[in-house]
Amino acid sequence: MSLEKYEAKRDFKKTSEPKGGKGDNKTLSFVIQRHHASRLHYDFRLELDGVLKSWAVPKGPSLNPGDKRLAMMVEDHPFDYQYFEGVIPNGEYGGGIVITWDQGTYESLAEDRKDDIKNLHAGLKAGNLKFRLHGKILHGEFALVKLHNANKDDDNAWLLIKHKDEYSVTESFDSEAFVPDNIKVLKNNKDGKTKKLPKHKLLDIDLPVAKEEIKKKKKPVAKKGDEEVHTRRYKPMLAKLEQKIFDDDNWLYEMKIDGYRAIGYTGKDASLISRNGIEFNEKYEKVFNSLKNLPESAVLDGEIVVEDSHGRSAFQDLQNYDSQKNKRTLKYYVFDLLKLEGHDLRELPLIKRKELLKTFVATFPKDTSIFYLEHSIGNGTELLVKAQKQGWEGIIGKDPDSSYDGGRRSDRWLKFKIQASQEAIICGYTPPKGSRKHIGSLILGIQQGENIRYVGNCGTGFSGESLKDLFEQLQPLVTDDKPFPEKVNYHGKTTWVKPELVCEVLYSEWTEDGSMRHPVFKGLRMDKEADHVLQETPDKQLADETTVTYGKKKVKLTNQNKLFWKKEGISKGELLNYYKEVAPLMIPYLKDKALSMRRQPNGIDDPGFFQKDVDETHLPDWIKTEKLYSESNDKNINYIVGDDEATLMYVVNYGSIEINPWLSNYQTPDNPDYVVIDVDPHDVPFTEAVEVALKTKEVFDRMKLKTFIKTSGSKGLHIYCYLGAQYDYDFVKTFAEYAAHLIHDKLPDTTSIERSPAKRKNKTYIDFLQNRRGQTIAAPYSVRPKPGATVSTPLNWNEVNNKLSLADYTIYTMPERLKNIEDPWKDIHKTKADLKKALSILKEQTL
Repeated sequence: MSLEKYEAKRDFKKTSEPKGGKGDNKTLSFVIQRHHASRLHYDFRLELDGVLKSWAVPKGPSLNPGDKRLAMMVEDHPFDYQYFEGVIPNGEYGGGIVITWDQGTYESLAEDRKDDIKNLHAGLKAGNLKFRLHGKILHGEFALVKLHNANKDDDNAWLLIKHKDEYSVTESFDSEAFVPDNIKVLKNNKDGKTKKLPKHKLLDIDLPVAKEEIKKKKKPVAKKGDEEVHTRRYKPMLAKLEQKIFDDDNWLYEMKIDGYRAIGYTGKDASLISRNGIEFNEKYEKVFNSLKNLPESAVLDGEIVVEDSHGRSAFQDLQNYDSQKNKRTLKYYVFDLLKLEGHDLRELPLIKRKELLKTFVATFPKDTSIFYLEHSIGNGTELLVKAQKQGWEGIIGKDPDSSYDGGRRSDRWLKFKIQASQEAIICGYTPPKGSRKHIGSLILGIQQGENIRYVGNCGTGFSGESLKDLFEQLQPLVTDDKPFPEKVNYHGKTTWVKPELVCEVLYSEWTEDGSMRHPVFKGLRMDKEADHVLQETPDKQLADETTVTYGKKKVKLTNQNKLFWKKEGISKGELLNYYKEVAPLMIPYLKDKALSMRRQPNGIDDPGFFQKDVDETHLPDWIKTEKLYSESNDKNINYIVGDDEATLMYVVNYGSIEINPWLSNYQTPDNPDYVVIDVDPHDVPFTEAVEVALKTKEVFDRMKLKTFIKTSGSKGLHIYCYLGAQYDYDFVKTFAEYAAHLIHDKLPDTTSIERSPAKRKNKTYIDFLQNRRGQTIAAPYSVRPKPGATVSTPLNWNEVNNKLSLADYTIYTMPERLKNIEDPWKDIHKTKADLKKALSILKEQTL
């Protein structure tokens, strides 16, 4: 069989994975490898025709016949891959840690061994491959059964199932229970280069594994309420509003459903949960019962609607739905599958999730209220025309290769609306006139920062029933407090309400003063929270250039739609918006400090160039610069000096993704404000860097010095101690070197203070050389030009443990973090450390 796909995905100059190999033609071998890449999974490989047929099994194989393990067929691997153990470097296909979990020989279930190959080929072709394993852990009969898709011949989703025999078990089976602890603690290889695995012994038991040993190693039963078993933790992936439709054969398109978004949980833990956590079980009981009656455990994403006899959705009827009175049809259209029988599918490409979902929905009873939402490929323009003719709300475009990124808006999912609509907060109402009852018009607002902004009145689109229902729901919220300062476009008496209810309105356009023109009421949004109601405008409607003003200072922000992170779809504009938000927290670390710029005007894939020396004739007159002597260049260099938010935004717009200030102010360039220990792990698990950081704190604590820690945003940790320019760089560097030796003495086997990378392989480098004049380090809250848009994030010391992951701190997660925790570094500048006193304290302790 061809290995072209295998070889095309790999650069064998960078990875040590094998390219070939040959069997003995006497027995067929199998191997199962534990592969800790971006997600932990197990690779199941069967020798056939000189190669290894391969499946990725997310939860690992099982000896329990009740466990139907999802297995995604991948490209063939070479014969010698069964002997491969090691680390695939970061950035390479499958980057991560690979160990052998089980291996041995296998055969078909044919009575005559001569028919093995023939039987295996027939089973593979039919999608029902049956075989017998002779391994260390796995023994007995198994089957790989393909999940067929009616419209796809090349579907690669299978189930790995254990047959009932003398080797099968009834206890819960946990593949991880057989993995050595020194392998489990290894993190995914996010840091780059190939490293050696620690010595390990997979099994210390006879083969095959005894049932008694399985009982010893069975997975602990999760307690109710544990995060792993708590099913209400899924947040829906959200689409960005896009203005102009496009045709692209690499995109799929669906109808935009005009209903309530909800995550559906099937089986014994059935539930129907809105995007803001409201339980819809009772209100939409028919859908809930359909979910509950499914024997399989799954998590679905979809939209609840009510349809008339012509199949048209009726949004206001959904809001007031009563199963006893309403003659319209309640449906739950599902378009994504997040979990199936314990298998987390969110990392699978969307197109594979949809294929599995379609196959799954096809097994539902005929009287179900759950329906699969079909899609088409490449024809965005054609589908939008159809949407206009049939009265749809719009269409959704999705990248078929996208993973499921719940809880945030992604430009991998785009929505195209036929008529503009906007969610709005109901802030009050005016009295009715003429024959109308209850309410004249609604007074609407949206969130703007921490405040609510008035966006107009809505007096049309209501039915008699919806007016009455609205009036009744608003009465408990009546208040004397006006929720915004703006004047309302109404001269009579108004009734204010607490800004809690959210509605959706259609409108023609936004006026220059920020109000909606011709708003028409669609209905209440029970699935939305007032705190999350923001003005929604298409990304492409935003000007590629805009100007922000800080007092008399103006900064032109350019090329905002340029993608700086192409894989993640993050634009320069999103980077600029992040820095706008964190600027008040960053400025204290930039104020009066020379900035060394690494400019990457085309994003993180652009190596860019370093710029320190600037021509002030080309800068705005309010940009502060200062000439400072550079020993390495033997001349004065004209640096931009950090000053305020305007300067920060100017530098970022220059293409400086990361912000790198000196440790000293320009007024006292020879005296740093901080002493810094840079914990830099090289080809070792990140848990070792954590250990070094905690040991550093221990050493500084002994000297009565207060330390503050942050992630580097790259691969390590930075530990700061505030000095306030009391000492010169020579003294501070000597102190840092002394501290580094103390830390190294405590951890001699895992750390190094050698500057040369060749002399510190597989060690964590304790870098004290950052404490030199002219050296720079990523500022707190600086974004780094790394995959995922990671941020150098200040931490509390209690966050520094073996669960710490640098990938958790990004421009996406930081805004929510800043809302929920107090600034860990808020007290850093309160007390200047006395290094000389600290040394004397240490001296006394050693006497």
